[in-house]
Amino acid sequence: MQTRLSQQQVYSLNPGLVKHLTGLSTLPEGTNITAKLADLVRLRVSQINGCGFCQHMHSAELRSHGERQQRLDVLAAWREVPVFSQEEVAALAWAESLTNIIDKHVENDVYNQVSAIFSEKDIVALTTVVLEINSWNRIVKAFHFIPELTE
Repeated sequence: MQTRLSQQQVYSLNPGLVKHLTGLSTLPEGTNITAKLADLVRLRVSQINGCGFCQHMHSAELRSHGERQQRLDVLAAWREVPVFSQEEVAALAWAESLTNIIDKHVENDVYNQVSAIFSEKDIVALTTVVLEINSWNRIVKAFHFIPELTE
């Protein structure tokens, strides 16, 4: 696969893009959504969307913040392995539901699960993280950004 437009080209053609999407990634004060949880959600959404560039970036970010590789290895199967906290499970269910919205409505049981753990402010922050990463995934996939992989 070849890059269609480079990151620099895309960003220069729409200078507000990075500013606005990066703005969405800023977690509001007083929320219980941690940077680590947000990155876990970003990684899972990127897996669903098949965005290798973002998977590479967010898994590296998570590892740099102390996340264990074993948990990253099983993230796609988070329902099957008991290594994720109650908060992480609720956040991942919410993120998957919002990402797969074309297949199915956001069900009440998923909303009830996330709202049992997080405040309304937290849910809005989490929803914004999902919105942000879905947007980045679409940009990256449209223009074929390629991650710099080392051996």
